[in-house]
Amino acid sequence: MSKTITIEASDGSGRFDAYCAEPEGTPRAAIVVIQEIFGVNAGIRRKCDKWAEAGYLALAPDLFWRLEPGIELDPDVEPEFQRALELMGKFNQDAGVRDIEAAIRKARALVDGAKVGAVGYCLGGRLAFMTAARTDVDASVGYYGVGIDGLLGEKQAIANPLLLHIPEEDHFVDKPTQAKMHEGLDEHPKVTLYDYPGEDHGFATEHGKRRSEESAQLADKRTAEFFAEHLG
Repeated sequence: MSKTITIEASDGSGRFDAYCAEPEGTPRAAIVVIQEIFGVNAGIRRKCDKWAEAGYLALAPDLFWRLEPGIELDPDVEPEFQRALELMGKFNQDAGVRDIEAAIRKARALVDGAKVGAVGYCLGGRLAFMTAARTDVDASVGYYGVGIDGLLGEKQAIANPLLLHIPEEDHFVDKPTQAKMHEGLDEHPKVTLYDYPGEDHGFATEHGKRRSEESAQLADKRTAEFFAEHLG
C-alpha cells in the first residue's frame, strides 16, 4: 500500500511531502529513498514499492520542495533533463541532508524504533554519502554519486556501514575522480565500493534508456543483501 505523508522540516521552515510505501504485515525496518535530480518521479516511487515488497517501509521525501514542490521529470526528455540540471544548481544540499534526517526520524517512528537505512541515486548518491557522515542512519547506499571526492574530508564521521556503486564509464564522474574515491575510502572499515565496468551514470534506474539490466540487477542484489545484513 502506498500513500503520501507529510514531514516537518527540522528547521521549522515548513512541511514537505514524502511518498510512503508500506509492506504487508510488520515492517522489518525502514528505508529512505533519496531522489535523483528528477524529483520523486515514477522511477523513485517504483524503488519504494520494491522495498515494500521486500518487507520494508520505504519513504521518498520531496527534497526539491523549497524550490518547487512535487517536481517530476523524465530524464529521457531533453527539456526536462535540462530543467533537472537547473534545479540541481539551485538546490541547497546541506538543507537537503537535514530534510533527509527529518525523514529518517519520521521513518524510525513509523517502524516503532526499528533500524532505518538510506539509498540514493545520482544527486541522491552524493546525499547518501553526506547522510552517512552527518546523521545516525543505520546503513546507507549510494548509486553513482557525484562529486564524492570533494566530500572525503567528512569520511571519518561515517560510523555505520556505507556501500557505493561506481559505474566505470560514468560521464559525470571521470576516472581520476573514481581513483580518488578508492584512494580515500578503500581502507575505511565501514565503506564498501563496487565498480561496474562498461556502465554509465543511471544504469540502475527503474525506467528509461539509461537502465542496464544485468548490472542493475547485480547492484540491487548487493544492496538488498547489504540492508538484510545491517538493518535486519
